[in-house]
Amino acid sequence: MAEPGAPAANSLAGRLARLGLKTDADFVLHLPLRYEDETRITALADARPGIAAQFEVEVVDSEIAYRPRRQLIARVRDASGAVALRFLNFYPSQQKVLQAGARLRVFGEINHGFLGPEIIHPRFHPVAAGEGLPEGLTPVYPTTAGLGQATLRRLIDKALARYEFSDTLPAELLQRLDLPEFGAALRFLHAPPPEISQAALESRDFPAWRRMQFDELLAQQLSLRRAYLARRARGAPPLKATARLTDALLKSLPFRLTGAQHRAWREIAADLAQPHPMQRLLQGDVGSGKTIVAALAMLHAVEAGHQAALMAPTEILAEQHYRKLAAWLAPLGVEVAWLSGSLKKKDKDAAIAKVGAGETPIAIGTHALIEDKVEFARLGLAIVDEQHRFGVRQRLALKDKGQFAHQLAMSATPIPRTLAMSYYADLDVSVLDELPPGRSPVTTKLVAEGRRDEVLKRVYDACRAGRQAYWVCPLIDESESLQLKTAEETFARLAADLPDLKVGLVHGRLKAAEKAAVMAAFVASEIQVLVATTVIEVGVDVPNASLMVIEHAERFGLAQLHQLRGRVGRGAAQSACILIYARPLGETARARLKVIYETADGFAIAREDLRLRGPGEFIGARQSGMPLLRYADLEDTVLVDQARAIAEDMLLSDPDRADAHLKRWLGGREELLKA
Repeated sequence: MAEPGAPAANSLAGRLARLGLKTDADFVLHLPLRYEDETRITALADARPGIAAQFEVEVVDSEIAYRPRRQLIARVRDASGAVALRFLNFYPSQQKVLQAGARLRVFGEINHGFLGPEIIHPRFHPVAAGEGLPEGLTPVYPTTAGLGQATLRRLIDKALARYEFSDTLPAELLQRLDLPEFGAALRFLHAPPPEISQAALESRDFPAWRRMQFDELLAQQLSLRRAYLARRARGAPPLKATARLTDALLKSLPFRLTGAQHRAWREIAADLAQPHPMQRLLQGDVGSGKTIVAALAMLHAVEAGHQAALMAPTEILAEQHYRKLAAWLAPLGVEVAWLSGSLKKKDKDAAIAKVGAGETPIAIGTHALIEDKVEFARLGLAIVDEQHRFGVRQRLALKDKGQFAHQLAMSATPIPRTLAMSYYADLDVSVLDELPPGRSPVTTKLVAEGRRDEVLKRVYDACRAGRQAYWVCPLIDESESLQLKTAEETFARLAADLPDLKVGLVHGRLKAAEKAAVMAAFVASEIQVLVATTVIEVGVDVPNASLMVIEHAERFGLAQLHQLRGRVGRGAAQSACILIYARPLGETARARLKVIYETADGFAIAREDLRLRGPGEFIGARQSGMPLLRYADLEDTVLVDQARAIAEDMLLSDPDRADAHLKRWLGGREELLKA
């Protein structure tokens, strides 16, 4: 249901709102995706297959056909030949224009199809006899269903005529960076002069595009830097630790910290001792040992007389943290509370009461930690694991349980340097870039689905040798119930194919107690093969499991494949990950599987994932409040560095100019950056 006063989704205003187009600034900054050459007419007989061109034609007839599916077909001709125009999705207004005798200008690619020569979904408009041709290239804008290019161009032209093109950057800076003036660059991109070639305009190194890229990066850096400075200006309780508990924990561990863990712990301890809130990201590859660093940070807070909380996105991950931390901390006399939605009301109320009274210094849980009734006596440190899986308001809700609590975010998705510089400029970042000793390398195998029997034998042999295996079911985006059905079918099939082995099933629809029972049985080696959905993607740590099978691996993203593979190789035994794929493979799926097969380096995988998916999807920016980059390239470290340096200087020396620049590029969308 739309909010009061919100435009109807199918109205013009609703369609524009889907593109984020409300103000004149929104329209003028809605830049073309590409350009098309409508400055000439090509005869149908001269068209080259696969190359878009413009034709001037007359409609012979049109009809709605129903085979093989409902579609609108118009037959058109010029003096040199004929072609069919085919529309699989169409509107009554299009059908009305495509009447016999109508004269059209049509833009598209001619290919040979079921009807002979045809153009699928061409752009077209009626044309009067003797109507002239445009002098320059025609911009093509990002759009949405029901919003045509002609309408967008008309609205953008009107906004350009009204918009105040004052420059937010000083002339000396533009000269130093060799960038054009803002208004000139924008007009150039929306209405390119005739002498500019299509290749030049579509190059992202073109000066007008460079100006847009720099402005966008500068707005992002200004907003993140301002959030960082505002946080540093706030007060927070400095957590002065005694090292009594942290030293005791380190002495009790059966392993030594890696150099990277020591470094990250020192950085976090130094931040916690400051009189302003820590906001740090602890990132490291699968199995790099983030949990022990988090444990040390929480003990630091407890030593200083405060409480600490750790929130994880799934019950399996949260419970794994709880069990591990309780085992480490109980011998030190530190009680750990467990809070989740599945707890019995009596147990949950008792845990909440002890946390509220300050009797329990550490709380671990899921979203249950941020329920209104959960209060902390003195929350000094809030930790969010797999932070990109939470919305901004959820992360803020945990931090706000304390008076300016320090915050540590953790992520097992390594962030490439350029992305960290750009999207995490308001965070301090600690990196765990080495794995603890004892982790065995995981061999990755690609297997076509026709060789499933070989995979079954591999699973059987591993389990008979005393090992355990995961069998991950395919992702089915369309329906959670379909995914559940697939998991249940896979479980039944494997139980029949491997009658000598004990097979278990875990998925997101199981009640928490059932899920916990299955996982406990797997940990205890009572279950040899665990059939699972991606609910096991993070947080499952079973050292005896040495084999991971992922069905329909081509449906998974790179980060998911890497996370799933990280569930094995946690013990001394040689481990393997078998990726079963179905043919034919699309280009992107082939690229993903090639990367995961060739490398185990989480940072290299993250770089490729960023390249394949784009930054917004990579870091979950669509739910995180981060301003997405539309035009800038994150691999352009020179431009990112320049924007970051100039943002710092502008905030200090010319805050009014910084405000004007932010208003132009981000409007009122800055608030959520404060998470």
